[in-house]
Amino acid sequence: MPDNDRKIWERYSRQVLFAPIGRAGQEKLLNSRVAVIGLGALGTVSANSLARAGVGYLRLVDRDFVEESNLQRQMLFDEDDARKAMPKALAAKAKLEKINSGITYEALVEDVNYTNVLEFIEDVDVVVDATDNFEIRYLLNDACVKKGIPWIYGGCMASRGIIHTIIPGETACLYCLLGGPPSAGTGETCDTVGVIGPIVNIVASIQVTEAMKLLIGSRQAMNRKAVFIDLWQNQFLEIEFVKQEDCPVCGKRSFDFLAGKMQQNYTYLCGRDAVQVLPPKKQNLSLEELQKKLFPLGEVYCNNFLLKFNPGNHELIIFPDGRVLVKGTSDEKEARTLYARYLGA
Repeated sequence: MPDNDRKIWERYSRQVLFAPIGRAGQEKLLNSRVAVIGLGALGTVSANSLARAGVGYLRLVDRDFVEESNLQRQMLFDEDDARKAMPKALAAKAKLEKINSGITYEALVEDVNYTNVLEFIEDVDVVVDATDNFEIRYLLNDACVKKGIPWIYGGCMASRGIIHTIIPGETACLYCLLGGPPSAGTGETCDTVGVIGPIVNIVASIQVTEAMKLLIGSRQAMNRKAVFIDLWQNQFLEIEFVKQEDCPVCGKRSFDFLAGKMQQNYTYLCGRDAVQVLPPKKQNLSLEELQKKLFPLGEVYCNNFLLKFNPGNHELIIFPDGRVLVKGTSDEKEARTLYARYLGA
């Protein structure tokens, strides 16, 4: 056996000894492609586990940057990442390359929306949902059902979590599970109830285990029920949801989110007291020129990936594509007013 091959099998030896995976399963993992959408709490735990397991190609997609408040639960980041305001996708890739240099990573600092979601998922075997809002989750549901790509829904807040593996054509989709997305302001968020790290680790670990089962073809071991957990109350519940023949998405194949019919030009960010405002079309801003323009108006910090601007009571984080995170408000009208004031209508 060549030295390089020997090193590979030594790395994964304990995983290969696990009978349901074995050498054949490990080879499938090494030839698999997974997209992790969102590199926050769930995404960093999932990406870390998938990289260590030897999934051959990981696509890491996130629009956000690292802040100190992330470090309590987002395991791939450190204080230096927060000080530098590193984009999460790039910071995660840098850490993972030190953990496992033998696999391929693609880091995309992008906002997932109806114009690009198919590009992010169409050439992967499994999609792991680690997003922070229902608009993107329903968009992923549309895209994965349309393309027939399995995806694993996960969410958590406080000490509670939910996981559901969605196999298009076989299981209930997200719309079958939850119906339409909840109305704004009707549900709890991380801002209102917080979140503890252990529930993140458990939810993401179950997501990764389900992904591994899919990747090695162990369909008989899949959990086709939705899993609900309350770690603080020591509760674990499984509920089977039946695929609905009249479901608008997987039954009638009507993809309103993917068609852009449900797209908003703003998104309230869970746990951030912030609103993301999108430009009418993708921009190509010069952050250096913008820094000069905004410098007389308030505090400005700029790196290669974003610009932070604080004119007083709010902070605007501006990305080269024209996206702006307006911190210090949950009011989309106020956020759009600030966007127009400093970047134009």
